Amino acid sequence: MTDDATTPDETPEAEPQESPESTPEAAAEETPAAEQAPAEDAPAAEAAPVEDDAPADDDEDAAPRVKPAIPGADLEVDIVLEGGAEGGDKADEFGYYFEGDAAEGEGSESGEGDDENADGPIADVSIDLADGARYIATGKRKSAIARVILKPGSGAYTVNGKELDTYFPREALRRNIRQSLEVVGYDEQIDVVVRIQGGGVSAQAGALRHGISRALLVAQPNLRGELKKRGFLTRDARVKERKKAGLKKARKRPQFSKR
Repeated sequence: MTDDATTPDETPEAEPQESPESTPEAAAEETPAAEQAPAEDAPAAEAAPVEDDAPADDDEDAAPRVKPAIPGADLEVDIVLEGGAEGGDKADEFGYYFEGDAAEGEGSESGEGDDENADGPIADVSIDLADGARYIATGKRKSAIARVILKPGSGAYTVNGKELDTYFPREALRRNIRQSLEVVGYDEQIDVVVRIQGGGVSAQAGALRHGISRALLVAQPNLRGELKKRGFLTRDARVKERKKAGLKKARKRPQFSKR
């Protein structure tokens, strides 16, 4: 045998081939790959809900934003120009305001006319003033009582046997007494005879006017509406308030003393 020949014992052992699976480097490479795989799966899993929410956000963005309702936004602007028709071209645009003002002015004028008619004499009044006609009534004011007799005459007033100017020296009271006959228009055709008692001069004047108004109502019942509208038939219920115990008068108290 030659020297190059080798014995079976000296035969070089075949070097074991390292498989890539068993190599430490391969294991090291597999470990990061395994770690990267779950890491990549995690972002994908996290991105999935984001993708699911994205359509909802798109829907919300697509829906128009509704502004909150403003109270009174549906009301129309109402502008009244100052200066009336002198506003020039604007007078035509807002002419109906001026027409309304004119209508109000006419209404106020008509109302003033009604007031004037209320104060003026009553038209179409007919009272029977035949000979011997007597119309009797009683008027009251506070504690004064006036018994009135109306009869045809020249407009003279006799109060407890005295003339009106003598019994009532104040012009305001005399004017108040004459109102009823002046409104009817018979202030110069009827004489008034009165017996009056109680109260003061102001209360007696009110009672006298009340009695004359009631007597006119007896003479002509159709005068009720006009006389009542002027307040001649209303019994004035205002009287002096009674004194209270512990007070000086109805409301007046004694001076307070702290000590």
